[in-house]
Amino acid sequence: MRTADKWEDYKIIATGNGMKLERWKSVTLLRPDPQVIWKREESLYSNKGIDAIYHRSEKGGGAWEYKNKIPAEWNISYGDLRFKIKPMGFKHTGLFPEQAVNWDMMRGLIEAEKSRFPDKKIKVLNLFAYTGGATVACAKSGAEVCHVDAAKGMVERAGENARLSGIDTGIRYIIDDCAKFVQREIRRGNRYDAIIMDPPSYGRGPGGEMWKIEENLFDFVKLCSNVLVENPLFVLINSYTTGLQPAVLKNILTLTLKDYQGEVEAYEVGIPTEEGIALPCGASGVFIGKR
Repeated sequence: MRTADKWEDYKIIATGNGMKLERWKSVTLLRPDPQVIWKREESLYSNKGIDAIYHRSEKGGGAWEYKNKIPAEWNISYGDLRFKIKPMGFKHTGLFPEQAVNWDMMRGLIEAEKSRFPDKKIKVLNLFAYTGGATVACAKSGAEVCHVDAAKGMVERAGENARLSGIDTGIRYIIDDCAKFVQREIRRGNRYDAIIMDPPSYGRGPGGEMWKIEENLFDFVKLCSNVLVENPLFVLINSYTTGLQPAVLKNILTLTLKDYQGEVEAYEVGIPTEEGIALPCGASGVFIGKR
């Protein structure tokens, strides 16, 4: 497991009984987490410092219960990156802090490439890009990023995060179905040095397009390989689908990128907790091009 252990504005305080207690700068939230199947004697609900709790509904979804008055949204920092946090539907806050470990990796690869070729424009395609954590990280290190997501609100939030981080240029925002956009980029002959994707387990595009990760991921990654430059810098896949092992992502990257020279790695991503354990938060697979 690779853990995002450099956070100062975010901490997981405790876990147990299907819940995680976490601090987002000055705000403490209690949210469900499907990986927390272990028990604890003392209920996390008894913590007096909780500001808001997300309760699941038996009918699906859920709602926030506010114990204290908190801002509608607030900012947190990760190094020189800034992000807007807001309690939203389906327990989301607008950021996945565990991805900081991948932000650091990608920034290192981009900055190393820029040091070798100072005048090179490094083009990154970020698909299913959500609120732009990876977009902001790559752009901050000097890459030109094309940010694609089907949800207008998430793309707008990505723009806010970029501006918070002092980034005013170098990002192209696209509201579209990711597969259709990639198909158009292939026809246009556009090529990218790196691709990032955070595909959902299940979803629909703006035109009602169906997406199921088990059925569509392999073909989608194969499609995306057609917009890579001859010697790509990296390709990163993140997955939060329960039961989809890191080795599956490694196999997909190995098979779809077999014509490119490089190494493929796969791993769990997680966050250390103040209890002395690490909470697993998903899987990542990365192809790193030979240099």
